[in-house]
Amino acid sequence: MIPDFITHYHPVEDPPFQSLSDASDGELPMIIARLSQRRAAGSKRIFGRVYMDYRRQTEAKLKDLFEKTGGKPERSAPHYFVLGRSNWFANLYPKAGNVQFPLSAFKPETISFTYPDSCVSMRLGPNFGLPPDPPRPYHEKVFRIGELEEIINKYGLPRDDADDSAAYADYHLREFERYIEVQVWTDAPIRTPGNNSR
Repeated sequence: MIPDFITHYHPVEDPPFQSLSDASDGELPMIIARLSQRRAAGSKRIFGRVYMDYRRQTEAKLKDLFEKTGGKPERSAPHYFVLGRSNWFANLYPKAGNVQFPLSAFKPETISFTYPDSCVSMRLGPNFGLPPDPPRPYHEKVFRIGELEEIINKYGLPRDDADDSAAYADYHLREFERYIEVQVWTDAPIRTPGNNSR
């Protein structure tokens, strides 16, 4: 069954939707250093020296492709969700909070998805020293939410495997297909009170 909701995961000690893409250049070094300290304390997320350049180039390509499909982004960078739930993503953090919304909460022109994570799908990793993923027919494409059923019927849902630490070892260096990433290009209804946070 295709999920009809999306989930945003975040470290429980932080509020949701604290996007690195919204931080100023002056704030970023301190934030990245803090995130790196958390990795030493048990977080499995990886933030290397070139992470923000990689992310910004990925987001620029993502936005350009979204606009070419007729999407109408209200933000320069999206809020990130997964389709349905992802045990793998939730277990990146020692303690994870989450926020869920039904897909119906958003205007169709403000929401998109990639298969899988956009950093994989946009295929810019080799520019930053990462090994290339095997090319897939759904890479370098941004899909409108109305295409969700067609794409899942064609390719299935990614395998959400988080059984042991091997699922996380050097995940940025291996072929990665764990979830469908959903991009929300608006602050509404995300910034409204009572936004389904747990």
